[in-house]
Amino acid sequence: MGYNYTSEKNIQQIISLLKAHGIKKIIASPGSSNVSFVASVQHDRFFEIYSVVDERSAAYVACGLAAESAEPVVLCCTGATASRNYIPGLTEAFYRKLPIIAITALVHPGYIGQNRPQVMDRTVVLNDIVRCSVQVDIVESAEDEWANNVKINKAILETKRQGGGPVHINMVTTFSRDFSAKELPYCRKIDLIQKKFEFPELKGKKVGLFIGTHKKMAVDFIDAIDLFCENYNATVFIDHTSNYQGKYAVLGSIIANQDNYIADCLKMDVLVDIGDISGADMKLYPSEVWRVNPDGQIRDYRKNTRYVFEMDEKQFFDYYNSYVVCDKKELTYYESCKNEYDQIVDKITNFPLSNIWTAWKMSPVLPANSVIHFAILNSLRSWNYFEYDNSILGYSNTGGFGIDGCVSSLIGASLANSEKLYFGVVGDLAFFYDLNSVGIRHIGNNIRILLINNGNGTEFRNYSCIASQFGDETKEYISAASHYGNKSETFVKNIAENLGYKYYCAKTKEEVTELIPYFVSTISNKSIIFEIFTDSNAESEALQIINNLQISSSQYVKNKTKKVLRRALGDEGTKFVKKCLHER
Repeated sequence: MGYNYTSEKNIQQIISLLKAHGIKKIIASPGSSNVSFVASVQHDRFFEIYSVVDERSAAYVACGLAAESAEPVVLCCTGATASRNYIPGLTEAFYRKLPIIAITALVHPGYIGQNRPQVMDRTVVLNDIVRCSVQVDIVESAEDEWANNVKINKAILETKRQGGGPVHINMVTTFSRDFSAKELPYCRKIDLIQKKFEFPELKGKKVGLFIGTHKKMAVDFIDAIDLFCENYNATVFIDHTSNYQGKYAVLGSIIANQDNYIADCLKMDVLVDIGDISGADMKLYPSEVWRVNPDGQIRDYRKNTRYVFEMDEKQFFDYYNSYVVCDKKELTYYESCKNEYDQIVDKITNFPLSNIWTAWKMSPVLPANSVIHFAILNSLRSWNYFEYDNSILGYSNTGGFGIDGCVSSLIGASLANSEKLYFGVVGDLAFFYDLNSVGIRHIGNNIRILLINNGNGTEFRNYSCIASQFGDETKEYISAASHYGNKSETFVKNIAENLGYKYYCAKTKEEVTELIPYFVSTISNKSIIFEIFTDSNAESEALQIINNLQISSSQYVKNKTKKVLRRALGDEGTKFVKKCLHER
């Protein structure tokens, strides 16, 4: 009668991806909770299935089959103690690095610990039986489907990453009796690339490169990236923590974060992704992402990773640079991106006093070869809109991405080189959260702390934040207003001077402008704390202005933008709105 598949979407995903990765060999043991999987695969002639009743024997049979065939082998059993019997064989596979995929069935995980018969808790696994364990849950939303896709791909790729070995997939089932699915759904396959002969083709593709947070790059690595951009007509999207100092950098945030405009340069066939977590949240639109990292792990932030290259980043660029495929064009991809950046920046006329306004004014005069540290969110975002000297290195605590430690990290960095200036940009909550570090006895004269004091966590007052809908009520508990002296004009001054810092203070644009040269000067016998008092409404206004410098020609978007901006900015914003729309 032909074959049908279970209607359970998560199990369909597992089967579809096994087929996509060319995994055919399955050893099935009898049971009730794995019926949806076994009944589906046994009617699909793609698979080569063997029945072994004893799960302990099944795992060892898989060891022998995997070792002899040099192919991955799937195990599948029911819940209860059946899965426990895999442990000896999986231990053998772990130490021999054999590619075995153990699929164990599970009813809804909420039943764990509820005295339901045959429900085993497999949320914790022994250290030396599998390389990774994932749970493939019932699909209730597109997010569930995406998460399952990543987890299944991850488990399959782990069978060969760093030498390979066994993995575990905990498969949740609803015991559906519906086997009416005629076809399996398409499921994105993610491939692990480890060897040169496996490299996919780049010829004829529009290529972008995104660099997340990255350590300082060696000169030969920067040269390799530059040559790659020349060969493939590529461009490099960066933020201030990318630390790429080559010729093809585009600070993409101001282009990518426009609320009502998507630039053509943000769309590409392939986005090569290197580095780690970025705080830029840059909206790019690649057809697929190629992640290059020695860890070989899937990091599917944009939800369209196609390849993971487990190798040194320079090795990737050296390989593709050995094939020159791109003729010089009249207008290169980099030039189109840079032109887009310049056109948007040229629309800036003014902002209210804010972190963004300060970044706009101070970025061009930061001294060459200095280092700058940013607190997360508002400070990092504000400065990511504006270029500064290419020799400056930038850092932010984007690993844990918490409020704590930004000042401490700045001070720690400053101890490495007393001849270099180290700048820090931090809001008041983050500054006071990390206040202890400013008083250590090792402080030199090379620290420059820019404290943007708006009296609360202004991130939660920004127009784009979900908390902003509560207006002034946000200040009570969400944005934590009125702490730490409540914007006292003497509190930080006394702390700074008592600890041996030079202290500057400003409450107007004119005062900031007057003090900037002293703050960025390399001539000083003390470290400096420069406190600028701003207002959360002004901070939000500045953010809304910069995110609406370029507006789509769509009349609907124009009208919507006018209403939003005028409601947020009042009469003062009307001139700005008219200017933007007129220039389009």
